[in-house]
Amino acid sequence: MGEGNNGDACLAAAPYDHWVLLGPAGGSPRPSARYKHAAQVVQDKLYVVGGSRNGRSLSDVQVFDFRTFTWSALNPTRDSNQLNLENNATGGSFPALAGHSLVKWKNNLVVVAGNTRSLSSSNKVSVWLIDVETNSWSAVDTYGKVPTARGGQSVSLLGSRLLMFGGEDNKRRLLNDLHILDLETMTWEEVKTEKCGPAPRYDHSAAVYADQYLLIFGGSSHSTCFSDLYLLDLQTLEWSQPDTQGAHIAPRSGHAGTMIDENWYIVGGGDNASGSTDTIVMNASKFVWSVVTSVSSRDPLACEGLTLCSTTVDGEKFLIAFGGYNGKYSNEIFVLKLKARNLVQPRLLQSPAAAAAAASVTAAYAVITATDEKTRDIVATDDFDIKKAQPASSSKKFVAEIDLVNGEKDKLESRLAEVRDENSKLKDKLDLANLSYGELAKELESVQNQLAAEGSRCQKLESQIAAARKRLESAGSLENELEVLRQQISQVEQTMATTQRQKSGGVWKWVAGSAEVSDDE
Repeated sequence: MGEGNNGDACLAAAPYDHWVLLGPAGGSPRPSARYKHAAQVVQDKLYVVGGSRNGRSLSDVQVFDFRTFTWSALNPTRDSNQLNLENNATGGSFPALAGHSLVKWKNNLVVVAGNTRSLSSSNKVSVWLIDVETNSWSAVDTYGKVPTARGGQSVSLLGSRLLMFGGEDNKRRLLNDLHILDLETMTWEEVKTEKCGPAPRYDHSAAVYADQYLLIFGGSSHSTCFSDLYLLDLQTLEWSQPDTQGAHIAPRSGHAGTMIDENWYIVGGGDNASGSTDTIVMNASKFVWSVVTSVSSRDPLACEGLTLCSTTVDGEKFLIAFGGYNGKYSNEIFVLKLKARNLVQPRLLQSPAAAAAAASVTAAYAVITATDEKTRDIVATDDFDIKKAQPASSSKKFVAEIDLVNGEKDKLESRLAEVRDENSKLKDKLDLANLSYGELAKELESVQNQLAAEGSRCQKLESQIAAARKRLESAGSLENELEVLRQQISQVEQTMATTQRQKSGGVWKWVAGSAEVSDDE
């Protein structure tokens, strides 16, 4: 990924479908690196609000001007009508936030939810307005059934209504509820949907398509990341899971997305093990996924907690990514000039990279076979380079066709590189699995040896128990014999006592003897 020169020339010269680092003009200072911030483009300016860095939430509002290519701090002041409020715990400074959402509405940036450490924060979702024209901000009183406070939710704008889905509350409970905020009346309404919707999640992405459908993609629970896609019909309020075609999309959380016409672009995120390297797009009318481009695993865009916006410069549409964290916090802006897309294509039944490569080969072959015999012999089958000059009358047509073929060749090379990268990753995973298998086999053998030793010990204990039982049985007979002896001894003692008394005569015999002596005298 290369760094372009500053100015409009940089954007004009940017290649299609390729991320380019956009440095500020004159080496002007960048804002603090961060993630879990929020961003929106308003009138050629990128507004970045809050975020988190090293466990600390940020309260600044940073602005990048695409006309001057410079950063500046907005430093909005609190609306004068709110300066004397008793519950004003932040003074005139905008509150420090992370995991919040941001949408543009009229002249305002509407900031919704997020994690804040303000002592006055309640257990309900908070809403703030930043007026970019007056450079002021205000906390908004909302009414109705105000949702539980949360972070990592998604917020989508539909007319003058905000659609908020999911997130994680202050007690780390995952949510999958849907709430609507009417920005005209600032009234919340909880929406009861039909059929089975997405599982509770946070750090997912959402988009509104055709003013009728809400799309939810990816995100995570506390234990796993998702790659599922859900669609809510906002008229019937029924959830469904549409069948998708095209590239296989890996699970991811902490990614960012933006809808342009019918194309939903998504960048970044990760699966708790590594960052997502592919920038993907889904045609919302066809439910076809494809890969726009890929970056290396160490690229700043292979991160979580970044933001993705879009803007138009000289008729060209650009994606704008900022910030994120992949082991290191980022404060860089990357832009990608979008190539016009026509995603009407058949279902691809192969792996993501191989299917894309096959599609490119098919397209290239179609162009070659469509060319007449005079043109075909000037196109090399190995690299599609031009070998001979074209007739003047059809040169423009041939040049256009050759450009298309070369473009498809570049795509093919890119897809093949993705296949090689995918094979390399699979080999690494296989090696890791084999290593884990070897360690588990050793552990199993050790456990089996321990079980054998315990089995032998159990047999010895059973023998000892059997011997003890025999001794107990013999002890029972001995007790019976002892009892018989005790009874015999008792009888003998009784007999001896009786005999003794008979021999002595006792006191009465002594008295009778004394009387006899007296009579003799």
